[in-house]
Amino acid sequence: MATLEEMRKELDVIDGQITSLYEKRMEICAEVADYKIKNGRKVFDRTRENEKLAAVAAGMSTEFNKKGIKELFEQIMSMSRKLQYQRLTDAGALGKLPFIGLDKLDMEGVRVVFQGVEGANNQAAMEQYFGKDVNYFHVAAFRDAMEAIEEGSADYAVLPIENSSAGAVVQVYDLLVEFENYIVGETVLPIRHMLAGVKGTTLSSIERVYSHPQGLMQTSRYLDAHAGWQQISIANTAVAAKKMLEDKDVTQAAVCNEYAANLYGLDILARNINDETDNSTRFIIVTNQKVFLKNASKISICFEVPHESGSLYHLLSHFIYNDLNMTKIESRPVEGRSWEYRFFVDFEGNMADPAVKNAIRGLREEAMNLKILGNY
Repeated sequence: MATLEEMRKELDVIDGQITSLYEKRMEICAEVADYKIKNGRKVFDRTRENEKLAAVAAGMSTEFNKKGIKELFEQIMSMSRKLQYQRLTDAGALGKLPFIGLDKLDMEGVRVVFQGVEGANNQAAMEQYFGKDVNYFHVAAFRDAMEAIEEGSADYAVLPIENSSAGAVVQVYDLLVEFENYIVGETVLPIRHMLAGVKGTTLSSIERVYSHPQGLMQTSRYLDAHAGWQQISIANTAVAAKKMLEDKDVTQAAVCNEYAANLYGLDILARNINDETDNSTRFIIVTNQKVFLKNASKISICFEVPHESGSLYHLLSHFIYNDLNMTKIESRPVEGRSWEYRFFVDFEGNMADPAVKNAIRGLREEAMNLKILGNY
């Protein structure tokens, strides 16, 4: 029987042969890319790759080796595609993405919409981004805001996309897929929740607490410590504050911000009741134009993947091979298709960058229903 050292030397010889053959294969892949550039052929041929995987697996003697060789060749073919995409980029064959680069956003005489009522955090985020003198109006639901910019009654909408402690605002993610609207900016607003009620309200008199579901989630420790309080979801934190003024009921209180409490003349019964002291919400600025700032540094996309092993891994590898830093990934169920998911990804980059064009080209060919949500 051979010693361990002898077996390792034999493996080294085989590995040397594999690396030599790999380099030879990639040289031929470069020639394939040149042919496809010249003849306008697509890089990714799913039927061809499936046939190749079946053929190499058929030559294996055990089920273990069949799975292993398929995984190996999936990686080899994935790397071959990336080389071909790179050659396409170098040859200028990737073209332009359907977005117009701007030096700055048009802020002159624009109209902005936000969801909620006067005093909402959405309004505070709007003023933080556009200034206090902006022409604005508010609507009852996130969908209404998306419809307003789609139909042109507003130029921009300000929408919450995620909170640092409560996570994603899933309705907004779904609406970004449904509507042909695009993210052009973002702003992060510190969220400091207060408990407020009409004059005469005390902690002992409270029976019901109203707020947006996110407001209730973000203050759950404080609220749950008062076991007798019923927690009731409402459209918006500022709507909750307005309800206190309208009802004038000392058995009710609202979780809202200080601005809304002061606006509706409420007494603040407890300050800074957030579960997390560093609580903030990221808001996106959305428009119906396919534009991006030339100095934009973040891109948001969404896509679906085939319901098969390794499909997400292969898609995410496009960020690795193009040296792009992925900063966030979120998943949402695909409506009407049980156990299938749509992925939302944020990564650093600008749509004018060749590496970004290269990655998006690969993602577009290999993913299902890729949508660029914005560059901002």
